Amino acid sequence: MQIFVVLVQSAGKLVTKDELMARVWPGGIVEENTLEVHISAVRKALGPDRGTLRTSFGRGYRLVGEWAIRKESTLAVSVAPDPTRTPIQPFQTNIPAVASEVIGRAAAVQQVRNMLRACRMITLTGPGGIGKTTLALEVVRSLCPAVHGDCWLVDLAALPEPGLVPSVVAGILGLKLGSDEICPESVARAIGGKKFFLVLDNCEHVIDAAARMAETVMRLCPATSIVATSREVLRIEGEHVYRVPPLDVPSEHQEESEVVLGHSAVQLFIARATALSPEFSSHGENLRTIAAICRRIDGIPLAIEFAAARAAMLGPELVLPRLDERFGLLIGGRRTALPRHQTLRATLDWSYQLLPEPERCLLRRLAVFAAGFTLKAANAVMGDKDHAACAFFEHIANLVAKSLVTVDGSGPARRWRLLETIRAYALEKLAESGEAEQAARRCAEYFRDLVQPAMPGSRVQPTADDMARYGREIGNVRASLDWCFSPGGDTAIGIALTAGYAPVWLDQSLVVEGRERLRHALDCLSNSSVDAALTVQLHIALALTLLYTMGSIQQLKMCLAKALSVAEGQGDTDAVLEVLFSLCTAYHHSGDCREARSTAERFECLALRIGDPALAPITYRLIGNCLHYGGKQREAQQYFERMLDADVAPAYQRHTIWSCGDLRLLGRAALARVLWLRGFVDRGLNQAHASLEEAQAAGHKPTLCWVLHYGAYSLAVMTGDLVAAGRAVEMLMDLGTSLRAPFWKSLAQCWEGKLHIRRGEFGTGTVRLRTALDNCESSGWTICYPEFLGALAEGLAGLGRLTEALGSVDRALAAAERGGERWFVAELLRYKGELLLRGAGDQCVSAAERYFSEALEVAREQGALSWELRVALSFARLRAIQDRPHHARQLLAPVYERFTEGLETADLRSASAILQSLSSVLS
Repeated sequence: MQIFVVLVQSAGKLVTKDELMARVWPGGIVEENTLEVHISAVRKALGPDRGTLRTSFGRGYRLVGEWAIRKESTLAVSVAPDPTRTPIQPFQTNIPAVASEVIGRAAAVQQVRNMLRACRMITLTGPGGIGKTTLALEVVRSLCPAVHGDCWLVDLAALPEPGLVPSVVAGILGLKLGSDEICPESVARAIGGKKFFLVLDNCEHVIDAAARMAETVMRLCPATSIVATSREVLRIEGEHVYRVPPLDVPSEHQEESEVVLGHSAVQLFIARATALSPEFSSHGENLRTIAAICRRIDGIPLAIEFAAARAAMLGPELVLPRLDERFGLLIGGRRTALPRHQTLRATLDWSYQLLPEPERCLLRRLAVFAAGFTLKAANAVMGDKDHAACAFFEHIANLVAKSLVTVDGSGPARRWRLLETIRAYALEKLAESGEAEQAARRCAEYFRDLVQPAMPGSRVQPTADDMARYGREIGNVRASLDWCFSPGGDTAIGIALTAGYAPVWLDQSLVVEGRERLRHALDCLSNSSVDAALTVQLHIALALTLLYTMGSIQQLKMCLAKALSVAEGQGDTDAVLEVLFSLCTAYHHSGDCREARSTAERFECLALRIGDPALAPITYRLIGNCLHYGGKQREAQQYFERMLDADVAPAYQRHTIWSCGDLRLLGRAALARVLWLRGFVDRGLNQAHASLEEAQAAGHKPTLCWVLHYGAYSLAVMTGDLVAAGRAVEMLMDLGTSLRAPFWKSLAQCWEGKLHIRRGEFGTGTVRLRTALDNCESSGWTICYPEFLGALAEGLAGLGRLTEALGSVDRALAAAERGGERWFVAELLRYKGELLLRGAGDQCVSAAERYFSEALEVAREQGALSWELRVALSFARLRAIQDRPHHARQLLAPVYERFTEGLETADLRSASAILQSLSSVLS
């Protein structure tokens, strides 16, 4: 019936087999033939309308025709008999009544019940302490009233011998076997057609005997259903598996109380702690600590019970820092519990002791992986001659089957991991075995070799997919680097791994972490013998991290100077290009556009000599940026358009890492601003919007930051769309915080100050902008300094502080002249003219006219039609006040008429209104 309902709800659309199985048996492992059996039953039930159920071969099913759901059907479990039958006597059961509320398992109970509608044999599996027995008993309790048969719990935990399984089952069920030998077949014959519901609990240590018992009952007893619990599956015919998940835990970034309290792990912790100590507090800082504890112990219910018991006595704040000693801390289970459930160590000892030695060895060594592993990585840490490949794969599969290794579904690649509690236990066993140093070394060597394509001079260079794969290993790389630089580690491996992983820190926007790791590796260079290429790579990477963390600009330049000297001495052209790119970026961010242009031209010469087409778009972007900021907008437009036309897939990923973003999107965003300056307003807005949408879809945060800076924010402010500008500021603020990059946070603060001023909030804007500029100036990173000093002048003028405002404009003009950042000069000159008009006397008017004239000249020279319009607007307003309407029209009309687009933006609407007003006066 459930299948039929899903098909009706699809309204004639195709429903795939996977979707049907996921919706009807969520969480279960169901074979396709099970689905096909039920589809056949649906067709049979449809009778003469069976043709409405269409099969799409190999894909799924579609129900055609007009259907409507009038009332939901309630489905009975497969073990339920005819509901009209009245039992002669109440059912018998030894299932214990629930002693305390079962928390966080409602969905799991429903999923297992749904599975029991389709099959008679379910195995609940998972690691020790995950709550398999609790879930099984809760499922059976919920079914007992509807089963109309006896429900029995058969606990196999205390059995010393597998051969006793049939006897225990027969004894619990009260079967009379007479003179028959007690074996699975005799027990099954005695059950016969009776209605029974069995729970075979704790099967793992007698797994073969339990599997034979269950399979025989399934074969010979058609009215009996079984739920088994085991740390590994029984692997019998007809068995369906439900892997019991941990309780859900709040993520590290969830801090709202309502959200944290909505997670079942936290709910269980609080319930158990409160039961032991009614005055236990779960508010404020305590709640955040409880959430952290639940994360650290993986949401495993048994571990949560132990931790809650300790927190009730000691407080959560004392439990959390001691979780590294969890096996001594997490003890004190219920006295009536099984011995292996009375301490966390005993729970894991039970599983570990059941393993054969090869599987114990593998489990121990897998503990070196702090963030999961691939099969290649796991094989690398084994590495012994006596571990053949076929045996290795079998051992991995067995550990997964025994719930000691779990599939890591956090990424697209196939990975596995140990739950943190199991890993902590395995690390102890690794230390006891004397294999820890060897396993850690092999692990570090594996990751060093894995990132080899990121090393300078490597023949096989990393692709974008490679970089994403390396990024998923960051937790393992951190652990390996910690070992490498420890007293018993290997510094040479650590230096090589740091150099190879440096591009990943940049690509993942972990610039602060990368900076500290690189500094440490460089500090260790004197004690290790490494080749020159690694030295160059370390210095380049450190320079880039210093740039985005606004570190010492002097240290950055020293790093790059040393790297350039070594790279040129080694004839390493790749490294020289990286250094030149980094130098160009550093000069640009510190406001020295002349040096940036000179360095970009050196880059261009070397790139042309190499002849790699992948270098062309990088070259065009570097030169285009320098031309744009230098005030040559016509030439800048040509370079950016050439960049987009020449955009080919880079030969290797490092080119993208240099630019800290997607070259094509960065080029489009920069072109957007140039197009606006050139007077192509709509084209500029389209480029800005398109680059922003693509950057948001791509999800690469540094790319998005640059796209906001060059395109979205700039165009919004320039066209007067302050709502869009506000959204861009908020977005960059959030990105700067998440990236932990002072450069972006500082730039966002400058934007925010300028936006407040444009909104007329002069006091707030002036304070924020001045604070941000002071921070930039003190660090030497004065990107867009003339533009922001001009905005500060506007804010000061709005507060009536004209002398300070004029001083700010003069500082901006001096900075532009000093560093060659001239793209904003026309606007600064216009500002100064506007400020002078607020003064008294003819001298001020005459001076304003001179600045307007100079601004017009600069704008025309730069090919910046939008600046020319703004100057013409200011000049025309002055002439109108002077009662010179004809001259005002001569200034403004020719500029306005050169625009063919963007006529609804603020400046052009103002120009149109003034021209109409002048026409009325002149007529």
